[in-house]
Amino acid sequence: MNNIQLAAAQIVQQVLVDGRNLNQVLDESLRRKSAWTPSQRAALQDLSYGTLRFYGQLNSMLDLLLHKPMTDSRITYLLLVALYQLQYSRAAQHAVVDHAVRSAGTLNPKIRGLVNAILRNFLRSAPDLLVQAALAPVGRYNHPEWWIDETRNQYDEEVSALILEAGNGHPPMTLRVNRRLGTTAAYLAQMSEQGILARQIGPDALQLEKPLPVDKLPGFFEGLVSVQDAGAQFAAKLLDVRSGMRVLDACAAPGGKAAHILELADVELVALDKDEKRLLRVKENLQRLGLVATLLTGDAASPADWWDGKLFDRILADVPCSASGVVRRHPDIKWLRRKEDIASFAIQQAEILQSLWGILAREGLLLYATCSIFRQENQEVVNGFLAKNPEARQVDLPESQLLPNDQHDGFFYALLQKTA
Repeated sequence: MNNIQLAAAQIVQQVLVDGRNLNQVLDESLRRKSAWTPSQRAALQDLSYGTLRFYGQLNSMLDLLLHKPMTDSRITYLLLVALYQLQYSRAAQHAVVDHAVRSAGTLNPKIRGLVNAILRNFLRSAPDLLVQAALAPVGRYNHPEWWIDETRNQYDEEVSALILEAGNGHPPMTLRVNRRLGTTAAYLAQMSEQGILARQIGPDALQLEKPLPVDKLPGFFEGLVSVQDAGAQFAAKLLDVRSGMRVLDACAAPGGKAAHILELADVELVALDKDEKRLLRVKENLQRLGLVATLLTGDAASPADWWDGKLFDRILADVPCSASGVVRRHPDIKWLRRKEDIASFAIQQAEILQSLWGILAREGLLLYATCSIFRQENQEVVNGFLAKNPEARQVDLPESQLLPNDQHDGFFYALLQKTA
């Protein structure tokens, strides 16, 4: 456990101090530890994700436990990981403390006694420390203060609390059934026969009771299903694609929405992404599903560099955003984002939207999509666009802003039609 604690502490430190992406750092660490068992690798992921998920609370409690800041920041992150284990894992408390003391000894032998005293003090005082940590918004909601303020400004007290709490949960695992190869009901029955519990929560969406590795899913490698959040599955349906249409999926990586579009209709699909490496993910996903699209590397904001001059009947503009609606899947995001990032994203989003509008056919539909809960990236961008483009009409949707809940992540959708 001590090696796992140290590795997790190093990952958390790289995220919070160096501003690195959690998945990237975790992947690098796992590659270096190729001899680790699957359970050890899963434990490293849990400790890294969990410590970042509850960093606000854990850091608040550590501040209460320390008389003065640690001079060795490596010990600070080791303690945060150990506190996460003591508060949220099923590991034996004595083992957590013992391994943390040993790990601290490998970093600085003189600090072993202090680490032992801090963790044992936590075990004695945990209920009171939890109460004290929750007195401050960051300790209560495990989000940065600016994020909490922004959410409260945009939603009422009850809804904002639910959004923030949802951001600290474990995301559901949801499948999208490939309707070209079978029905949702048939696949649900197939899973039931293998003892896999799930329920249908959308036309093509099945939510698993417990997450599973994809190699345990019947027919996954044959293309029967894909892993995709139920909220993300709204996109292809809202776009209203029909066979024979020419469709653009801008910012297409990793390809889930592009694949869903192709599963719904026989269309000529162009999948665009500015990141060539991420575009390979689109190719791999389409190959597994037996689907075909034209893949282009290019910037959605600069169609002149890649567009062939043929207008599109449908465009999906799944634009870069704060990802504030998917932080339970990416807990590093809430600590890496800054308030000023939201305005920067909004400028970029408006530019992409305006650029793509020029290559949409008359009477065509463009679906503007984000995985954000902040209105500055959502309806405010759309309002600004509508004010500049009188031929654009926003189509009424049953629900534009999806908030994160037990069935899906947070998304925003605006359907725009180019009138004659």
